Amino acid sequence: MESLESKKHFDAGDVIIAQGDIGQNAYIIEEGLVEILITKANGDVITVGTRGPGTIIGEMAIVDDQPRTATVRAVESCKLLEITRADFAGRLKNTDPVIQTVSQVILTRFRDTLKRADFIHDPVSRTAEDQERTLWAQSNAVEKIKMANDLKAALEGSDQLFMYYQPIINLNRGTVDGFEALMRWEHPVRGFVSPAEFIPVAEDTGLIIDASRWAFREACSALKRIEGKVGYDHDLFMSVNFSSTDFAEENFLDHLYAIISETDIDPHKAHLEITERLLMTQPQNAKKTLDLCRKAGLTIAIDDFGTGYSSLSYLHHYPINKMKIDRSFVKNMQDDESARNLVKSIVMLGKNMNMAIVAEGVEHKEEAEMLKNMGCEEAQGFYFARPSPEKDVIEMLKNWHPEEHV
Repeated sequence: MESLESKKHFDAGDVIIAQGDIGQNAYIIEEGLVEILITKANGDVITVGTRGPGTIIGEMAIVDDQPRTATVRAVESCKLLEITRADFAGRLKNTDPVIQTVSQVILTRFRDTLKRADFIHDPVSRTAEDQERTLWAQSNAVEKIKMANDLKAALEGSDQLFMYYQPIINLNRGTVDGFEALMRWEHPVRGFVSPAEFIPVAEDTGLIIDASRWAFREACSALKRIEGKVGYDHDLFMSVNFSSTDFAEENFLDHLYAIISETDIDPHKAHLEITERLLMTQPQNAKKTLDLCRKAGLTIAIDDFGTGYSSLSYLHHYPINKMKIDRSFVKNMQDDESARNLVKSIVMLGKNMNMAIVAEGVEHKEEAEMLKNMGCEEAQGFYFARPSPEKDVIEMLKNWHPEEHV
């Protein structure tokens, strides 16, 4: 793909954009001055404005295939930066679909306003309303907005959201060391909504902050109840996932501390799972926040290790206690030597840096044995137990026999 910014030069009097043409490019004026001319249906030509450095012209052409609504002519020598439709479409494709669609609708409505004002005579085969409906229909923006609204309502108070807990097993002792808390959503109409669907929506809309607080409070409260039912001799921990949006929230730590105090759990039993992406996108903020978390006694775990940036430099820069090996490596290590060697390397790396290692996605006894022989301390996966509601977890612990899992 060509560069977004391709410099174009025009002399005074040159037509940069011709009214009626189907455009492919927009331009940012870097130097110079242009005038914007409209030819009305009766043939009159009127000047509707001028634009100078730092402004954009021809922006509607990179959104739709409609004719240019005005002529743009250089008043003096101009240097322009070109934005092609292909470049814009590629960048727009990677943004939130709501932003995509709203941007296109705004420009479509503006174009329709010009037509209705009779600045130009250009009958169209479809009305602006038809075009707008098509834009919404072709995107998943409406679906995303509906899901966000429903999730917000669920967070504000309902029984739609609940937590499941997957045991994390000590491979040497066969005991349950703790749990990973996983949010679930049973929508009254949609039924079960996968976290793979609603978590990205929560992150895009900022609802992840409320969702994470809710999940942390529920998980900590559940841990207190579980230990109470199975005996306080169990030194269990609860691991909860947090996003980069959570860490960017101004009062993130205050809310964590308040929940820990409210639920009356020991801080060291609260494990925060974060991704490598958080450390790369918010290095300074993450460092400061994680240092404070560690000082408060919280444990920090890197989730899905090996699938992100995997820059070894951050491992000693941040106060990380635990690495979680991504399930994709565990799944392939029996048949794929490179995956097996990678798991060995991660285990060795963790040991050298005094970090605990957890393997995710263990589904077979052979995988558990391989991991144990490599020196991996903990594991979770369907081989041991599936994620379950609190009442089932309590029954499981009451009937747990460590010797069966060594």
